[in-house]
Amino acid sequence: MTLFGAPEPEESPEPSTFSDDENAPLAVRMRPRTLDEVVGQQQLLGPGSPLRRLVEGDAPMSLILFGPPGTGKTTLANIVSTATNRRFVQMSALSSGVKDVRAVIDAARRTLEHGGRPTVLFIDEIHRFSKTQQDSLLAAVEARTITLVAATTENPYFSMVSPLLSRSLMLTLQPLTDGDICELVDRALTSERGLADSVTLTDDARAHLLRMAGGDARRALTALEAAAGSVLADGATEISLEALEAAVDTAAVRYDRDGDQHYDVISAFIKSIRGSDVDAAVHYLARMIVAGEDPRFIARRLVVHASEDIGMADPTALLAATAAAEAVQLIGMPEARINLAQATIHLALAPKSNAVVMAVDSAIADVRAGLAGSVPPALRDGHYPGAAKLGHAQRYVYPHDLPEGVAAQQYSPDELVGKSYYQPSQRGTEKAIGERLAKLRSMIRGEKG
Repeated sequence: MTLFGAPEPEESPEPSTFSDDENAPLAVRMRPRTLDEVVGQQQLLGPGSPLRRLVEGDAPMSLILFGPPGTGKTTLANIVSTATNRRFVQMSALSSGVKDVRAVIDAARRTLEHGGRPTVLFIDEIHRFSKTQQDSLLAAVEARTITLVAATTENPYFSMVSPLLSRSLMLTLQPLTDGDICELVDRALTSERGLADSVTLTDDARAHLLRMAGGDARRALTALEAAAGSVLADGATEISLEALEAAVDTAAVRYDRDGDQHYDVISAFIKSIRGSDVDAAVHYLARMIVAGEDPRFIARRLVVHASEDIGMADPTALLAATAAAEAVQLIGMPEARINLAQATIHLALAPKSNAVVMAVDSAIADVRAGLAGSVPPALRDGHYPGAAKLGHAQRYVYPHDLPEGVAAQQYSPDELVGKSYYQPSQRGTEKAIGERLAKLRSMIRGEKG
């Protein structure tokens, strides 16, 4: 197909990333060619879903495909183009600029003017386009000169311009499950487009392959192809764990994400942080990363630990853990390993205190035991007719009116007057907090020092 000349006859072959060439990468040969062949992403493929309506109804709709690597973004772009009988043009934001985009748009416009097929423009890693580069697509998308299918691994709400977002349908792809990857591996082992039963895979090799894949189909099939090539070259037909390790140069980590090892390693990780052993904590973090543990799971545990075992002894620990969790969502692996490591080191080195969790759990225990009296009248809502007659909010002292900003008045229900839940430690920032807390409690409760 000539992009910049006159349109070719409709019967000319359509270029795509589908291939039957035995020399093409296994991941390309095994790429699904219809929606029914797609594994995973069932939330996008059900009857009546926007994607299925687009493919089956030939509706001109631009798409933004957001998800981790190897989840099927390029596959879906190809299916859209072939199922809707459109020209398919692919470019990468890494190597293309405004000039390239405009050339494709001009060619698409000329093709339409000559009665040719509409054009699907697939842009991979569109988040790498600048605002100006993204803006250059707007007019063509709005006029439907092209159907844009854009793929990104970064949150489009942060990485794409709002006008382009509003003109497109955003579809979020999820990481493939181990079951999905296993199905793809089995298909590749037996399919004539794949390895055609030339090799088999042992159970421990399969388990390691799933760990390495981490929800990335392309990674799994690339590793499988490398291992198959290696054993066939040696005259063998079985891919063992050792053969797989040798082929992909990655040591197997004894770690079962669904079994005891999953819980043992995360337990050791948290206990190492609690014990302030930064080196052990980083080791267990590395084991989870290499084993393909969900980084969001690791991030969630760090956020909980920051309040449970550090709390006000270092208030910045929760900020660091939360920032790492957000970085995992925005950046993804493998780069987010650095953010997880920074948070792990911060929390391991921080002074420790469980005063926060002890305070809230003690208060919850009292409430469950029935210690939940009436709200003092001065603290009740006074923003409605008749509140004053009930005595609500009438004797409330506004703290900002006082020199020190603290008023001596009752805040707790009668049943809990004098109850102290939060007991700060003498470690880190809580040592200073404890001194201030003693003064505050004395002032609020009207105690004479």
